[in-house]
Amino acid sequence: MRATMYLLGLTALLFTPGLFADESATKPTRFFEQRIYITHPGKLDALHQRFRDHTNRLFQKHGMELIAYWTPVEGEDASNTLIYVLAYPDRESRDKSWKAFLDDPEWKKAYEESHKAGPIVMKVESKFLTPTDYSPIK
Repeated sequence: MRATMYLLGLTALLFTPGLFADESATKPTRFFEQRIYITHPGKLDALHQRFRDHTNRLFQKHGMELIAYWTPVEGEDASNTLIYVLAYPDRESRDKSWKAFLDDPEWKKAYEESHKAGPIVMKVESKFLTPTDYSPIK
């Protein structure tokens, strides 16, 4: 089933399947992580490029499920903010995936290369989330 997602004030960068309860009712509940990256001025495009060219593939390689990516449409943070959500089977899987990702030589190289013109990310906020019993996404 194909769904269109409308979010006030955000531009969706990745189609999010499974948003309807009839599709997710039989799925096991996952452990979610919302991450917000605030970039240095003028560095949002470099962050998008790093995610597009390296980060997303490496997330998947290490067992992270890509749920969605957004940028604010308006306001002060529209030019420097990336918001995204990842899913894992549980907290232990999350921790194991991140350790493997951060230790991956390919990630280390991509990170180093992306910093040749200076640091990209100024601040990272992370929140762990569990869906409510009435959430259409589990």
